[in-house]
Amino acid sequence: MLSGPELFTLAALIFAAATLYSMVGHAGASGYLAAMALYGIAPAAMKPAALVLNVLVAAIGTVQFARAGRFSWRTFWPFALASIPLAYLGGGIALPATSYRRLVGAVLVYAAVRLWLRARATSEPAVRAAPRTLALPLGGAIGLLSGLTGVGGGIFLSPLLLLARWADVRTTSGVAVAFILVNSVAGLLGHIASVKDLPPGLPVLAVAAGAGGLLGSTLGARRLPNPALRRLLAAVLVVAAWKLIVVRV
Repeated sequence: MLSGPELFTLAALIFAAATLYSMVGHAGASGYLAAMALYGIAPAAMKPAALVLNVLVAAIGTVQFARAGRFSWRTFWPFALASIPLAYLGGGIALPATSYRRLVGAVLVYAAVRLWLRARATSEPAVRAAPRTLALPLGGAIGLLSGLTGVGGGIFLSPLLLLARWADVRTTSGVAVAFILVNSVAGLLGHIASVKDLPPGLPVLAVAAGAGGLLGSTLGARRLPNPALRRLLAAVLVVAAWKLIVVRV
């Protein structure tokens, strides 16, 4: 049980993560996991809590980016079609605490590297649509990992779309946030029994995440975030990954 000051500080971190992530079309799950790891939240509670916050922030972001004309159904549906059932399947798999810490730690390190390397990302035109023969299995793999860890999968889909030039930066943001929404819902439904492990302060954290998601997606639908902010967030993720893997909260 967190004390009042600890809950307030954690909520501030959740707000910051939601704001920064939603600016680039993500919902912030890796940031929430990092913040909860720093405060010693039990692994059993981290996954469902991250998914609940993800659903809230991704829903807000999906509406905001779609209104700004930054969503592509053609790019979205092949990845989502395979990811949804596998995110549901992954959500129902409860990994041993040690394995979960290591897997989430690896995901946080990956997210940190991507944030750092793409800190100065600029929009590039897409040159082709994603082949369905690749989009379906890749979407399925991302969905399974999303369900297992409690992230929405945007940190994996976004670099894939950009590196393969299947979407430009702005369209990637709109597609990624919708992808995160459906995966997070599926992952949560796949392990609905886990809601009994939700931390008691979740309503406070949800308010903070919702406010940050609204602010960040509103800004992100119009402009890209400052590179320094992405690098700062990357450093926080590395610290949290170290605590999960080495310190073992």
